[in-house]
This record gives sequence, structure tokens and C-alpha cells, in this order.
Amino acid sequence: MGSDKKHKKWPWAVGAAALVAVAGVVGTGVWVQHELGELTHAPAYSMTQPAPLAVQEASPEGVDGAELVDKLAAQAANPALGTLHVRISDGLTGKTVFEQRAGEPLQPASATKLLTAAAALYTLEPDATVSTQVLRKGDAVTIKAAGDVWLTASDVDELAAKVGSASAVYVDKSIWPEETFMPGWDPEDIDGGYIAPMEPIMVHGGRLGEPVGDVPRTHTPALDVAQSIADRVGAETVGFGPAPADGEVVATVESPPLTERLRDMMKDSDNVMAEAIGREIARARGGTSPQATLDALTEHGFNINGVTLADSSGLSRFDLIPPRLLDDVMVRATSTNELRDLLTTLAVAGGDGTLIDRYGDLSGRGWVHAKTGTLTGTSALVGTVTSKAGNVYTFAMISNDSEVLAARAALDQFASTLREY
Repeated sequence: MGSDKKHKKWPWAVGAAALVAVAGVVGTGVWVQHELGELTHAPAYSMTQPAPLAVQEASPEGVDGAELVDKLAAQAANPALGTLHVRISDGLTGKTVFEQRAGEPLQPASATKLLTAAAALYTLEPDATVSTQVLRKGDAVTIKAAGDVWLTASDVDELAAKVGSASAVYVDKSIWPEETFMPGWDPEDIDGGYIAPMEPIMVHGGRLGEPVGDVPRTHTPALDVAQSIADRVGAETVGFGPAPADGEVVATVESPPLTERLRDMMKDSDNVMAEAIGREIARARGGTSPQATLDALTEHGFNINGVTLADSSGLSRFDLIPPRLLDDVMVRATSTNELRDLLTTLAVAGGDGTLIDRYGDLSGRGWVHAKTGTLTGTSALVGTVTSKAGNVYTFAMISNDSEVLAARAALDQFASTLREY
């Protein structure tokens, strides 16, 4: 799948504008991922901002609630959805519109990233960046890795130019004490292009040969960065070592700001980005990245009963989340200011990210904004939709024990039903 897909233009911007307007009224199996397009990567870590749109405030209208519930119940009974747990809410009031086993957890796949993004917005500043320094002592330099997996080839060139020359290049990766490979991950995922060993410095997320896309990832990301700089500065020695306390800082580069990193991570469902941001949360709060995420959510009033998080990306087969929590996050984002930035990270149906090739001629095209989740036997969709009547709905739908293509189509139809009311 080509990265040029990010640049397609669709008439979905009106849907985005309507969602913002309504919200403003109240608060101003990895094979499956590869073959079925869970990961559609953007060009290397840059965001093109849409032109400003004239926005009119929506005027929600009353709907036949009983009819809507009947329609949703019929959708939920679709056998293509396998085991379905779901909750749908009024995005402005938080009132539950429809639910089915919403408090019982299922494997969420990449819908897990919604929790990571929410915890990041609660914990970190929107303009927070990750700073990578190179320190010199004598004729050796040490890269003090700080968690920037967004480095580009030009960043490496810049660091090397500032270093000039050195006989040895070391990298200090001690900032992340966690395991580099989380429980429930498959080692084949590295060569499959979905994850890299989580070391605190990488170029293009550890991809080999290409800056974007589902290409194989390196097994030694931090050492690769050190080797890249060594090649540029003429160093013959490369390895790991602590940054010298009395070293001179000779070069520094900064990552993109948090809001930009979250948009890339969410829209394109990038596992390496999610894991890095999870560790950034943990460093700010203390503890491991999954637990730090749950602690942040608990402190802000979310009910995490039934949740098991083994990672920050949803790649682990051990992750379990009830739709109730995912929908609670979406309700908070649409009805208050505190998670409003989360709305801009969601993929747009038929417009961008992991939803760019979905929805066809369904009425939800351009109006459904959601985070997807796809693993073998799992399809998830969590997000918002603005209806023709001007109502804003939030939804969290997780399907397990299902065939992905059929379940995905059924979920898209489910969300499009909300568009009609």
C-alpha cells in the first residue's frame, strides 16, 4: 500500500467541521494487519493542515429512539461480527443509546492506542518534544537516547555534521528500563514490519530500506543509529555505554511535538510510535508504560475494571479492554475540552489513515471518525459520527472470533446506521 494515499482529497472535510461544531456547543495476527491494511503509513512524520472551513453550529434534532435501537440490535445480530461487545452513546450528554455486553472485555487490537493517546494528553504538554543529545569526551561521542523513534535521515546528518569527527560512537539507551519486547508479541512481527525492539532511539521507526510502510524493521535500532553516525564521522568503534557526566553537549535534535506525533500514531496505527509514547508517559509518571496509562486514566475518573494491558499499541494478544471504557474516552473527548485534541487524531472514513479505503458508498463516509483495530480474528472500531439530524454519537465496537473482512464491513455498516439518525 502506497504512502501517497495520505494525499488523496475527499469531500469529507465537512463531516470533520460538523463534528467540531457540535462538540463546540457544549465545550467549545499480524498477517491480517499486513494483508488487510491496518497500517497505512503517512509520509515521514509530516502533517499537511487542511484549509480553514466555514463552520455552522449544528442543531441536533429529536429522533425515534425505539426505531434506532431496533436498527442497532439488528446490526449487532449480524453473524459476521462473531462475538460482539458494543456501546453507543450520545456524545454530548453521555447517555447510553445502545449496548451489548459493554462491560465485558475483548481483545481490542489497535483500539488500545486510544487509551495511550488519552493518557498522553492527560500527562504530557501538547508541544512536548523528545530531545536527543550527543556528548563528547575526548575523541569519543555518546548519543544520549531519550525516546525519539521519529528520527529522520536528515536528523542523523545534522547530528553527524555537528560532531565533525570521532574515533568512537556509543549510545546510552538506559532511559527506558522496560523490556524491549512486550508479552504477547510475536518475534516474526519485526520482519513483518509491525514492531521493532523498543530501544529509545530509531530512524524512521526502525524501518529498513524505506522511511514509511510495512517494510521489515531492524532488530538493533539503537546500534543502527550509532553506526549511521559513525559512518559519517569516520569512527571505527561503535557500541553501548553510559553518557559521560562531564561530557560536552555537541549536538541536539528534537522530535516533532506531541500533538503531531499522536496524529501520526493514531491515524496510521503505528505500533512503534504508540510504544514510544507509552514509555514517555511512564517516564513522566513512573512505573511501566501500560500501568502508567491506566493510572492516568484512573486519576481522571475512568473505570478500568476488566482491563488488561500488556503493551501500549494493542499488538499483544494479552490485551483485553471492555467497550465501555473506550466509549467513555470518546464521550469525554466530545463533551468536554480535556480530551478535545483526541478528535483530530482519528482516521476519517474514506478520507485518510487506516480508514482511507473503507466505507465506499456508505453514508458514514466522511462522517465517521474512528480508531481501527485489526488482528487475526479481531476487528474493532471506536470513534464518533455526526448524524444527518445533527446528533453526535460515540461508539466502541469490538468483534472477536470473526473473519476480518466480513466483520470490518459489518462494523462500517453499523457506524453508518448512526449517520441516519
